[in-house]
Amino acid sequence: MTNRSTNGGLTWSNPITVATGSLDKNWIACDNTSSSAFFGHCYTEWDKTSSSNLIQMSTSADGGLTWGTAKATAGNNHGLGGQPLVQPNGTVVVPFQSSAGRISAFTSTNGGSSWTSAVNIATISDHAISGLRTEALPSAEIDGSGKVYVVWQDCRFEASCAANDIVMSTSTNGTTWSAVTRIPIDAVGSGIDHIIPGIAVDKSTSGSTAHIGLGFYFCSSTCQLQVGFVSSTNGGTTWSTSTTLTSTPMNLTWLANTSQGRMVGDYISSSFSNGVVFPIFAVASAPVGTTFQESMFTVSTGLTIASGTLLASSDGVVVTTHHVPTSANAR
Repeated sequence: MTNRSTNGGLTWSNPITVATGSLDKNWIACDNTSSSAFFGHCYTEWDKTSSSNLIQMSTSADGGLTWGTAKATAGNNHGLGGQPLVQPNGTVVVPFQSSAGRISAFTSTNGGSSWTSAVNIATISDHAISGLRTEALPSAEIDGSGKVYVVWQDCRFEASCAANDIVMSTSTNGTTWSAVTRIPIDAVGSGIDHIIPGIAVDKSTSGSTAHIGLGFYFCSSTCQLQVGFVSSTNGGTTWSTSTTLTSTPMNLTWLANTSQGRMVGDYISSSFSNGVVFPIFAVASAPVGTTFQESMFTVSTGLTIASGTLLASSDGVVVTTHHVPTSANAR
């Protein structure tokens, strides 16, 4: 279901049906560039759980009033966590977590009339945290020039996959992607897990001066979960030192339980407003009796983007539009 607001979120329409069935994790984006041939189009992505997480897309040509029939990608791709992003020229880029163990992306250049088969961004190397539900779902945003930034949790830079870093890849067209870089929140070998990232990019900036904010959760080997934040003023070349946003570490037993472990949610997001960043994240305190005390929070006045000298490191591989067999190692 989709609700529309025409006054900045003060009031909302009744729900409009996009699709029905066994559906999961929808995400929506609209074409807001007046010069685009598809200005006013909106795009919703989800996965169809009854069809092994088949990726589905629906397009609205009238700002979300009505929606077209669900369409699969050209390759009938399967996965989770797709996030559509619309470039200024109208191209739609959708990064997602492929069921084949990769971060992948597909595109549309015709306003959602059709969708390409997915290309490989990178294989996933993920360090599991005992007792905590988390996986390498991507978080993605776009700068003012249309450059796409995708981040996810990954242990490729750590010896024996001992902990997760937050890593990033970028693209200007959705088909050719940069080498995976490690965001230097802590030193390699620190043993600190960095997970569930939510990236924000200031659309009034771009390229080598793009402003990026990144919220994330982190914990050490005896996991007491906290929320952190880092930023970049140069498109992710260098990063600021980390700021901790939570005052008290969270014991995992304070978190809502699931069949896959305790959870703060499978994904989060961060957004720019008037030049500052608002990460949205879950914080839990000790239960009161049998009642959990877990709610969604943000910072009250936003976080300022700071320049930093911590250099991102790369694994030195550029992945292009070819498809990588399941057995291959893209590192």
